[in-house]
Amino acid sequence: MSGLLALGATVPGSVVALAGAEVAPAAAALLFGAAIVGAAFLLAWAAEAAQVDVSAGLAVAVLALIAVLPEYSVDFVFTWRGGTAAQQYGSACAAPGDAVPACSLALANMTGANRILVGVGWVLVVLIAWRRSKERGIRLGRADAVPLAFLTIASLYCLLLPLKRTLTLWDTAVLVAVFVAYSWRVSRAPAGEPDLIGPSAWVGGLAKVPRRLSVIALFLAAAAVIVLAAEPFAQGLVDTGGQLGISRFLLVQWVAPLASEAPELLVAGLYAWRLHTTEALGALVSSKVNQWTLLVGTLPVVFAASSRGWSGLPIAMAQRAELLLTAAQSLLAIALLLSLSLSLRSALLLAGLFLVQFTLGATVPAGWHERELIGLSVVYLALAVVALVRNRASLLPMLRDGLSTPHADLGDDMHCTTTGGGRLRLRERLRAKIHV
Repeated sequence: MSGLLALGATVPGSVVALAGAEVAPAAAALLFGAAIVGAAFLLAWAAEAAQVDVSAGLAVAVLALIAVLPEYSVDFVFTWRGGTAAQQYGSACAAPGDAVPACSLALANMTGANRILVGVGWVLVVLIAWRRSKERGIRLGRADAVPLAFLTIASLYCLLLPLKRTLTLWDTAVLVAVFVAYSWRVSRAPAGEPDLIGPSAWVGGLAKVPRRLSVIALFLAAAAVIVLAAEPFAQGLVDTGGQLGISRFLLVQWVAPLASEAPELLVAGLYAWRLHTTEALGALVSSKVNQWTLLVGTLPVVFAASSRGWSGLPIAMAQRAELLLTAAQSLLAIALLLSLSLSLRSALLLAGLFLVQFTLGATVPAGWHERELIGLSVVYLALAVVALVRNRASLLPMLRDGLSTPHADLGDDMHCTTTGGGRLRLRERLRAKIHV
């Protein structure tokens, strides 16, 4: 029944999108939002069933990649528009009458999505786990060092981007190489025996060929729905907000990414509610790796194709400050997670800082915007240094496990869902494992 409901939720929005019908902004947000929610359920079931045939790490990485397709599609639209404007009107990336260059909107959408992923997504998993188990944090296993190590490399490189005037194809080469190396690393993990329930159990119980075809069909169907629904959903929200007199830049940076991040946030929330918290946080860390590598790295390619040139995606001064803040937030999140545990206190710190930056971004006068971003970046970086010093003993082991330790040596015996003094019941501990 739940499978039919999820599938049915994807139909109206998909039909409207394929037909190209015009609908009111509020109706568009409702129809396409329901389609994305339904697709998120399909993704969750497909990723769980896929663990019968492939490693949990690879299944989660694929899930994370497909779940960020809405963000890719929205960002590519803005980047393409910016490249077309640059080709027609010069390096400003804006057509006559545009209040904000499309290139700036593309970067605003990307940085907003990255910050939502950490400031909302990571925090959401910890809060749900605390609500369900009353434990004050999540403890991961050694295998979770893999995405964290590659996220560290990507974040350190992206810390250099605010010093640049353009995102170039060289940045593409570096960041895509990190993504390829990460994908290869997680693909080496052996398959396990996951604990499946509901529709994923039904799919996982099929014979080998029907099971694999069903998993592929679910992934492809969910991806198609997300691609069809993401942009009109985000545009519907933006248009609805625009009728209320809200800044377009603010809506593109926060409202549209929140819409496009809905699948991965929902999937992570579902995993956490079922006390699969390692998978939940692992999917979000994988999504962060995807966004910091493949998404950022492919923007110059889209811009080059649409502008018919090799000059690179321009980075305005305000967007350099946005990139700095996003990289600083990533480094703090990594430093807090170095010991492969994220406490409730750390999660609340990330949430509090995110609320501060969101509130200041909406209220501080435009003339003070860059100084506000730089000031917050300094706060994030200072806290990251403090967290790094406290967790310094975990840095090298995390990098070694993430980059070179054979998967067979990482094991799964250290996985549990929470930190704290209480013991989990045997069933909950088994269900919390991520088999590697």
